[in-house]
Amino acid sequence: MMTNRHRTIRSRWITGAAVCAGAVGLAALLGAAMTPSPAVPQAATALAPTEQQNYVARRVADIIAREHYRRAPLDDHLSSLILDRYLDAIDGGRSYFYASDIAEFERYRYELDDAIKAGDVDPAFVIFRRYQQRSRERMAYAVEQLAKKPDFDIDESFNFDREKEPWPANTAEMNELWRKRVKNDELSLVIAGKPWSEAADVLRKRYEHVAKRMDQSKPEDVFEAFMNAFVLSLDPHSNYFSARNSEEYNIQMSLSYEGIGASLQLTDDYVTVIDVIAGGPAAISGKLAANDRITAVGEGKAGELLDVIGWRLDDVVQKIRGPGGTLVRLQLLPAGAAPGSAQKIVEFTRNRVSLEAQASHKAIKVVQRNGRDVKVGIITVPSFYQDYDASRAGAKDYRSTTRDVQRLIGELKKDGADVLIMDLRANGGGYLPEAESLTGLFIDRGPVVQLRDTTGRIEVDDDPDPSIFYSGPMIVLVDRFSASASEIFAGAIQDYGRALIVGQQTYGKGTVQNAHPLNYTVFGRKPELGQLNVTIGKYYRITGESTQDRGVTPDIALPSLIDANEVGESTRDRALPWDHIEPANFRAASDLKSTAAALQKLHDDRTANSADFRYLHDDIAALNSMRSQKSLSLNIKTREAERQHLESDRLARENAWRTAHEVKPVKSLEEIKDDAAAGILLDEASQIAADLAVAPAHRVGPTQASRTDIH
Repeated sequence: MMTNRHRTIRSRWITGAAVCAGAVGLAALLGAAMTPSPAVPQAATALAPTEQQNYVARRVADIIAREHYRRAPLDDHLSSLILDRYLDAIDGGRSYFYASDIAEFERYRYELDDAIKAGDVDPAFVIFRRYQQRSRERMAYAVEQLAKKPDFDIDESFNFDREKEPWPANTAEMNELWRKRVKNDELSLVIAGKPWSEAADVLRKRYEHVAKRMDQSKPEDVFEAFMNAFVLSLDPHSNYFSARNSEEYNIQMSLSYEGIGASLQLTDDYVTVIDVIAGGPAAISGKLAANDRITAVGEGKAGELLDVIGWRLDDVVQKIRGPGGTLVRLQLLPAGAAPGSAQKIVEFTRNRVSLEAQASHKAIKVVQRNGRDVKVGIITVPSFYQDYDASRAGAKDYRSTTRDVQRLIGELKKDGADVLIMDLRANGGGYLPEAESLTGLFIDRGPVVQLRDTTGRIEVDDDPDPSIFYSGPMIVLVDRFSASASEIFAGAIQDYGRALIVGQQTYGKGTVQNAHPLNYTVFGRKPELGQLNVTIGKYYRITGESTQDRGVTPDIALPSLIDANEVGESTRDRALPWDHIEPANFRAASDLKSTAAALQKLHDDRTANSADFRYLHDDIAALNSMRSQKSLSLNIKTREAERQHLESDRLARENAWRTAHEVKPVKSLEEIKDDAAAGILLDEASQIAADLAVAPAHRVGPTQASRTDIH
């Protein structure tokens, strides 16, 4: 029987261009900061797998064979899927490989299964080395195209959606594709106001950086991509993380790390500060500011200052990160200073940094209802997190979603909130026990979720705390990006009748992953080999219905800018199907069907002629029109006319909304600062919450009515 503490839930990888100094995002094979390693330049030797990576491939194959829920054999059929997925990961836009390259790689179509089982991943490196070669050729050709200004008066178009297009058959086809691609890049900058010569210079640097980064890729980048091509061919949520990325995954789950507290990104070979995290050593010292550039890093008082210009972003972050209480020195080129200007050296004592921006937080909205103010308390829960290491060590003040939310509810109670919104929009999941314990704040006792594992055995997980912390009226706000642990919480709350679910149908990620650290000890050494998250089961609501594929259907639906045809489990290759099992034994706190129907009518009446919802529906229509576009005109007059049409339409929508709200119209889109759509949805959710607060029946069952309420 699996225990909760060994489960790991993910709906999406945590990615981004910016990372924390001590919290690197997952390394992307393409477009990531693949600049030189601080040691020997990778371009000096051809990329090849290490013996450790061949060993890891065998271990991954063995674990998958034993534990994956699908029970699919590693055979010729799966080998074919792996090849297609790996090629798609490398060249999904079909813009680098020739058709002849793809034909050559066909020799691996039914051999990758045997190669993985034998611990020989060289085929992945053969393919990637060819990709490096083609990338060099394409970047060189792209730079050549910048020597002469193109004719922007010719009527031609660039097809940017090449996912289903054939690979170019010859050099002439490839060059034509890239001629248009470069011309589109040039035209985009020219239309944005840059003179062509300046645009050409910007693009020359861009293409040269791409070539440089590609040549300096590391073996772990290639291996991680290939292993993910393998495990993602079984389902969308099994993942292999390299040693470095498995550490970053754990940081995101605990919302803390030891470092200086700075968000960094790579800009023109300089690791640049984009933000200083409140409460961290850098913020407390006041010695580091946004847009400062880090040129060298030294360990301790006397450690050598290593020049880090041109390094990979994650290598620099690893140098800056370190155990709490230790010293790190940074050499900085201050913000705005030209290269070659005087630099300064600053010291920081590393400490534990809390990623506060990713933690739960609260707000209050006041809504008029029946002649009185209704205070709507809003708690935003970005993810389900827990500082597992601190919890295991027995720390009394360890960080977790449930603890944070419990504290925030207490604060809202003091603020006089009448009703609660749990905002789980864009919450992609996290740590299962936190979803269970958070549910327990709102129900007295009983099951929360069911799990069926690879063997078919069913486990029922109960509320870990047989008491209720908040029994007042509540809604849960969700969207298509609410996934995994969010769906477990929302589904259980809905099944118990504890709250109305409002928003958009959720993602539909109803599978559970088990985390396997792949490290081993040999001759006293413990190499870091990464982590495998393998899908070992499916989640089911206490009603017996799976959240897989279908997600949680809201009681009151709101329009959304997120396209459910492009986002969600139902859109993913190799997703496991929906099914159901026997329901668990539980007793609902109340039946909110009649309440939902009454509030739905109030919502419909309120939004039927609403300027807000007219604005929102028009925005959705405009966005859908843009999504259907697969090509761009390369004629400057046509392109400018299209842009002006889009901008004038958006400006008209914005000013119509402003006029309806007696807000001063704007003359240009640059004056618009806020995302009106997100605010409109939260405002309407607050209106629904106010309706619920004054509804005649919004409390839990009579046996629980005496429990702690927010009032």
